[in-house]
Amino acid sequence: EAERLAHDIVVIDHGRVIAHGTADVLKAQIGGGRLELVVADAARLGQARETLAAGGSGEVTVDSHTRRLTIPVLGGATALVEALRRLDADGIEVQDVGLRRPTLDDVFLTLTGEAADAQPPDARPKAGRGATADKDTADKDTADKDTAAKETAR
Repeated sequence: EAERLAHDIVVIDHGRVIAHGTADVLKAQIGGGRLELVVADAARLGQARETLAAGGSGEVTVDSHTRRLTIPVLGGATALVEALRRLDADGIEVQDVGLRRPTLDDVFLTLTGEAADAQPPDARPKAGRGATADKDTADKDTADKDTAAKETAR
C-alpha cells in the first residue's frame, strides 16, 4: 500500500532513519530481484538447488512442500535464461518460473533484519490458555469467597 500511496518512503529502525527514497530507489539499494521456480519432481529438489547455487548470486531457499526454489539474482532476464539452461542440461523439468522484483517487505527485512509485521516480544498478546486459566481461577476464588461470606452472614 505504501508503494501506491507514497512518493517518498522512510524506513525507521529503533527510532532512527536508516533509509529514505522512492520505492524504486529503496528496492535498488538492496540489489536485483529473485528467481522463483517450481520443479516438476520433488525428488530433484536437491539437485536443482545445487545447480542454481553453482550459478547464482546468493543462497537458494527451498520449500519442499511446494517444490519451490528461490534465489537472488542480479542479471534479471539473463539470469533467468541461464538458470533454465543449466537446469535443462541437468535434466530437471521446471513446472513454473518467474523473475520477481524486490518488494518493500524485502527492503525492510534486508535493512532491519526483521519482517515489517514483526512485533516486539512485549507487544505480543499473552498466551490464551494461561491467561484464561488465571482469570478462571481468580473468578472461582472470588465466587468461593462470596459464597463463604453469604454462609457466614446467615
